[in-house]
Order: sequence, then structure tokens, then C-alpha cells
Amino acid sequence: MHLALIHPEIGGNAGNVGRLCLNVGARLHLVHPLGFQTDERAVRRAGLDYWKVVDVVEHPDLPAFDAWLAGGPGPAGAGVAGRVYPLSSHGARPYTSIPFAPGDVYVFGRESVGLPPEWVAAHGGWKIPMVGPTRSLNVANAAAVVAYSALLHLRPELFADVGPA
Repeated sequence: MHLALIHPEIGGNAGNVGRLCLNVGARLHLVHPLGFQTDERAVRRAGLDYWKVVDVVEHPDLPAFDAWLAGGPGPAGAGVAGRVYPLSSHGARPYTSIPFAPGDVYVFGRESVGLPPEWVAAHGGWKIPMVGPTRSLNVANAAAVVAYSALLHLRPELFADVGPA
């Protein structure tokens, strides 16, 4: 699976999603511009000692990312994009209706404004239902909800009860 962050602003959130990717076997895609640096010095200063083993691909901009989604080659190491699922508080369908499959791309927007509305309109949108008064979840929390739901569908044996606790 692929988890993509479009124009992320907060390095700590991207770091958390990177750690999540390590734990669920996903590739992380960062779409520029970024609100933080990803060079070795900046990553070390942020305490992200695991960053060097995150399978991360950086796309220069949203049009380049769209070209990869449409079957273009993308940056080195990008792999092949499966179906795309933008996650947005403005999505029409709940994320639980996603027919999770290997290679799918789950896309999350900027912390301050989410995904561009026109991009969601072009690609469709899925949401994480909320009953509280806030407008959205933290992007790393949203990514974790969706990634573990995908993992449950793709690797159910990881969730099998193997006996008494």
C-alpha cells in the first residue's frame, strides 16, 4: 500500500506517518512543497532515527504526483500506483466502503486545509466519520485509521486470535 501526504506542513506528522508506514509495510509519498526539510541533518535533529529505513518517495509537485497516479513512471522507487483514495472530511463515502487491495494509494492533505477541493472532486473522496465537534483528525491519526483498516483486509492473519491472553 501507499500512503501519500500532499503538501504536508508539519515534520512531526510526516515522521509519525513514516513510522506508521514501517509498521504496516507501506511506501510513503511526500508531495512538494513541504513545510519542513527531509535532509539527514533535519531528520536527525527531529529525533527521527528510523527515517533512514522508511520507504519514502518525494514527488516534486501535485501534477507530477497525478502523472504517477495515472500510470506514469514517477520518481525512482515510486513503484506502480493502484487505485487512489483521497481521504477528506468533505468526502462523500465512509472509508470503510473502500475495497482495500494491494497497491492502493491513500491520500491525505495538508494539516491546515486538507486536500484541494477540486482534487477531491476529480478523484472522489472518502471520509472518516466523526461524532465530535472538531472538523477533522490529525493527519497522522487519520492515516493510522485507514492504514490499519487496509492491513486488516490485506493481512487478516495478523489479527487472528491465537488463543488465551
